Order: sequence, then structure tokens, then C-alpha cells
Amino acid sequence: MQEHFHFTTDRAKIQKQYAAIFFFVSAQLSLIQTHLQRRNRHLVKQEDDVIIAIHILGKLLGFSSERAWHRFVTGNLFTNGQFLERSRYNRRCRALRWAIKWIRHELAKRGQHHAYAVVDSLPLELCHAARMHR
Repeated sequence: MQEHFHFTTDRAKIQKQYAAIFFFVSAQLSLIQTHLQRRNRHLVKQEDDVIIAIHILGKLLGFSSERAWHRFVTGNLFTNGQFLERSRYNRRCRALRWAIKWIRHELAKRGQHHAYAVVDSLPLELCHAARMHR
């Protein structure tokens, strides 16, 4: 599905979702900015709120492959080449994992009015492998 996602999705809708997530992330990131201690912050090509918003949007859209998501972002949201390389983007996401986790938690707290729920399921073994073909 994700290989053909760009054919079935309206670009304006994706940009509107990105803008909404970006404004939420930038407001929440200002609350925890003092806890993010990094060197050379003045040399970054993309700000932390952009990276976090892009990462959260990818998870909301269901992308599980970092490579496919980066290809989608550079092809649809940042077409002018102003986005990070794939390896640098993945390293920044890993460096910001604490902030991403906190912001996703805050986003989930605000979205409790949706008709969706998370279900933890455990696969049950119905028959043993020896009896599977009977």
C-alpha cells in the first residue's frame, strides 16, 4: 500500500495534516526545550519541531519503512531539496526519541474522542504444527 500511497492521497490534505501536527508539536516542544541538551544546535538544517512533526505524521499515516517514508516526504512535502538526507533524518529521530515519545503521548491524550482504540492482541495457537494439514 505504501508504495502507491502518493497516487491515492491528496497532497493538500497531507500538507494540512502536517501543518496541524507542526503547530501542536511546536507548542509542546517549547515546554520541554530545556530538557533537550544537544551540541551544535545552531548548525542544524531542520529544526527539531519539523523533524518531530514529520516523524509523527509518518506514524499516523501508517508508514513502517523509514526509507519509504523519507522518499514520500522528499517527493511530496519538501520537493525543493530542503529536507535532510535519510541517514541524518533517522539519526535525528533517534536522538529526539524522548521528545517524540512525550509529544505522541500528549497527542494521544488529546485525541480520546475518536472512534478508534488500541487493542493488544495475543496470537493463540489453534492447532499444533503436526496437525495443521489434517
